[in-house]
Amino acid sequence: MFHKAMSMSFLDGTSLELLFQDGKVKQFDMASLFSKYPQLERLKDRALFLSGKLMGHYGIIWDDELDIETETIYEEGITVRVEMISHSDVAARAVAYARSLAGISQKELSGRTGIDQADISKIERSVANPSISTLERIASALGGELVIEIRMGEEKHK
Repeated sequence: MFHKAMSMSFLDGTSLELLFQDGKVKQFDMASLFSKYPQLERLKDRALFLSGKLMGHYGIIWDDELDIETETIYEEGITVRVEMISHSDVAARAVAYARSLAGISQKELSGRTGIDQADISKIERSVANPSISTLERIASALGGELVIEIRMGEEKHK
C-alpha cells in the first residue's frame, strides 16, 4: 500500500517533514541517501533543496534528475507526531482514493450517484462535510461498501 503525502515542509539542512493521509508526520533527512545515490548530494545547495515540490502525493521532485518517492520517507522516516484528521479530511481522502482505484472521473462518479460533480469535488477537497448516506451512495457506486468502526478494549490492538 502506498501512503499518500498531504503536505510537505522543509527543515534545517536537507531534512523534510511530510504529513501523510493517516495523520502521521514523518521527518526524513535526505543526506541519509547521499552514499546510495550520490546525485542527491546536489540537495546540499539550499536554494535547490527548497525548490522541491510535492507531486501527486506520491513523490517529491526537484528537477529532471532529482526526485524521491514519498513511500521511502514513510517507511524510513521518523514519526514525530500524529495529527488529528477531521471527518471531512477522512471523507476527502477515502473518496478520492476509492475513485482513483476505480479509475473513474468525478463526472462519471456523478453520473453513477446522482451527486453533482461540483459536490464530489468539494468532498474530495475537504470543503464539504458529507453525510453517511452520501458516503454510502458513493461507496456503492464504486463497487465498495462504507465501513465505520468503533474499536474498544482488546479490539484496538488487533
